[in-house]
Amino acid sequence: MRPLLLLLFLATLLFGDKIVKIATYNVENLFDLEKSGHEYKEFIPYTKSRWNQKTYKIKLNNISRVIKDINADIIALQEIESLRALKDLRYTLKRDGLYYPYYKIANKKNTTVKVAILSKIPFIYAKEIAVTSSYKYRNILEVKFRINHKALYIFVNHWKAKSGAESRRIISAKRLLRRVKEIGEDKNIIILGDFNSDYEEYKRFKRNRRLNDTGGKTGINHVLHTIYQTKKASQTKYMKNSLYNLWYDTDESQRFSYIFRRKKEAMDSIIISQSLLKKGGIYYMHNTISSFRPPYLFKKKRYIYRWQTSRRRPFIHKGKGYSDHLAVSAKFVVE
Repeated sequence: MRPLLLLLFLATLLFGDKIVKIATYNVENLFDLEKSGHEYKEFIPYTKSRWNQKTYKIKLNNISRVIKDINADIIALQEIESLRALKDLRYTLKRDGLYYPYYKIANKKNTTVKVAILSKIPFIYAKEIAVTSSYKYRNILEVKFRINHKALYIFVNHWKAKSGAESRRIISAKRLLRRVKEIGEDKNIIILGDFNSDYEEYKRFKRNRRLNDTGGKTGINHVLHTIYQTKKASQTKYMKNSLYNLWYDTDESQRFSYIFRRKKEAMDSIIISQSLLKKGGIYYMHNTISSFRPPYLFKKKRYIYRWQTSRRRPFIHKGKGYSDHLAVSAKFVVE
């Protein structure tokens, strides 16, 4: 099956440009039914929380529905517990008519949840970048593709949550940037995932003493240098040593993937190197960045229809809902 799919993909490339859709999606705690000792309490299988075969199957079916409707060529995932959970999701997708032959999870470190990738396109390698040796920091997944003889690097991220201060996210940002510089900032690089940071985090957190322990500096804006290019992609000029956050290439009202206390935020981003802003080889298709917002992913039109549990402890799974995040996608042209 795999060789046939690869031949079909290569044949498509020979007959003109190809549009490659790339997405990122935090699926909100996709745990398997094997007891590993690292689960959140409410995801210990077959307990009073009702995390069991029935609720697990519903969760898989619901997440599969979203991913199938997005139909990305490559999709980065966050909050996958294990390789077993990833394979179960992949099997569910295949049953539903969407097949991803190539996959990888960053599972060298026993963090509670991990990042992963599903792809229709073969990759050259996939390896993990350890942010630190501590289990408090999830590994970053680096995946290298070669499409039409052109290299493309994708980095899947899930930075520390805002239960902690900004200095924790800066640690992840610095490790990521170090690896980007090793590859070369002029290469075709896509950095995506759940950064637990708004695309303009430096504005949002400035007066929050609990978060701002860095003198106003942020990982996503200052370390990754996304603060300098804030216009539409078509109006953005080359700027050495900068990265471009694709959220600036859509209307401000559309820049969100998360809703917290009725406020829209863009916790998930797709960030690209300067080479992907220039036409030729592989490049970003203007005006294609968006979050995936079908009506079924909203509750009362105001809230994201996240996976439902009881409000009070012990949390009990209701077997309804999807994720607390919206997926984000963008399209790229491969000549």
